[in-house]
Amino acid sequence: MRAITQDAYGVPDEVLRLGEIGKPTVGDGEVLVHVRAAAVTGTDWHLVRGLPYAARVAVGVRRPTNRVPGLEVAGTVQAVGKAVTTVEVGDEVFGWCAGAFCEYVSVPEGQVTAKPANLTPEQAAAVPIAGFTALQAVRDKGRIGAHDKVLITGASGCVGTYAVQLAKHYGAEVTAVCSAAKAAMVRDLGADHVLDYAAGPLTATGFDVVLDIYGNSPLRTLKRLLKPGGTVVFVGGTGGPWFMGTDRWIRAMVVAPFLGIKARPLVHKDRLDDLVLLRELIEAGKVTPVLDRTYPLAEAAAAIEDIRHGRVRGQAVVTP
Repeated sequence: MRAITQDAYGVPDEVLRLGEIGKPTVGDGEVLVHVRAAAVTGTDWHLVRGLPYAARVAVGVRRPTNRVPGLEVAGTVQAVGKAVTTVEVGDEVFGWCAGAFCEYVSVPEGQVTAKPANLTPEQAAAVPIAGFTALQAVRDKGRIGAHDKVLITGASGCVGTYAVQLAKHYGAEVTAVCSAAKAAMVRDLGADHVLDYAAGPLTATGFDVVLDIYGNSPLRTLKRLLKPGGTVVFVGGTGGPWFMGTDRWIRAMVVAPFLGIKARPLVHKDRLDDLVLLRELIEAGKVTPVLDRTYPLAEAAAAIEDIRHGRVRGQAVVTP
């Protein structure tokens, strides 16, 4: 079958190759999915580059353990293991996996569920991990509820577009930060106020929660945005190659109590029950994926670079 493979860390267009590999087999508790689409996110860039270096303990020290990139999938069930009970051959499903940039992928049963009925496979592939991250940032770390004033940075990106919609779903007043070119799109998602990040330092204040999505603002700057006792939720980060900003989380958790605020870093968890909840919200019209671009599988490297450099509004997928 056709697949994107990687045998070394590096720049995407130098280390990713389209070629032929063997079709996967199906274990007793696994589902063979005929891939219709696979999401492309900033995480793919980090994994292809092998960054942060500290993460290589888990993903491969000298080269990636998983030769095929891609973590999110939507497609049609082609075969099931003998212990599988929740899906059948022919079902349209979506979920998370290892190695989605290919034509077929074998996925544990507990990592896929029925695709939202009102989404295309391309839209559905863009939901799982970005959706998990936004949901857990809003609901679990931010504990956002009715009438909370919430500031969301990176609001036009993969995670931010879901965070805006979910914060509104939970009843918040949302101020979103993004580029001027993407402001209309973010406003259409439900943001009450939209600020241009290029217009200068943020001067708005009085927020209950700040979702700092892939940001690098000093903690004292974030404190000025918050009410006393307010919460900043760190989602991802930018920084040096060893820790990519996660060291900033540790410093923030140490210092935040002395500044009278709470700092809560998020490391998202892949959860089937959260995927089911996202499907229900999507089918109810409360959340909609923002899919900007679809690339052929052969252009996976270009898709990863476009995401990395902010050339995509919302999300992108590749299709075999």
